[in-house]
Amino acid sequence: MELHGKIQGTVEKQRNIGKIYKNSRFGIYGTVENLASLNIDTSKEMEVALREEIQLGKAKILCSLDNQKVEEYEIEIEKIYKENNYDNKSMQIKITDPKLIDKTGGIIQGMSGSPIIQNNKFVGAITHVLVNNPQEGYAVFGDIMLKQSKEIKGD
Repeated sequence: MELHGKIQGTVEKQRNIGKIYKNSRFGIYGTVENLASLNIDTSKEMEVALREEIQLGKAKILCSLDNQKVEEYEIEIEKIYKENNYDNKSMQIKITDPKLIDKTGGIIQGMSGSPIIQNNKFVGAITHVLVNNPQEGYAVFGDIMLKQSKEIKGD
């Protein structure tokens, strides 16, 4: 059985919530000026793990597939490229959660940016899918993302 899918969003209220200052190989970065309009639960904030803290093995991703409800799905961190500072392939990951595999077949279009959590810390975000195996892909380190966000320049 072959499954294909994508996550698709819409712009409904068409009001600005911030500005984008940087679109790089490590992601899109900017500032949020209207945080209240995003309906974010700030009680779920967590620390960013240093790459030295990341371990091979079990982790979770957060993503919203149905009805805009964010859910956790199990993954495995298979390889860690600790010296990688030049591209967004810091870790090789594998989707292992049967519910996610059943729904999507693995990593799908629109899942880039899904956060990866390990030991209650943010370790990174999904960036790529392997073309020949949609259950595997790459992720960028959270510490690289944090560094990139600190380098943005506003008006």
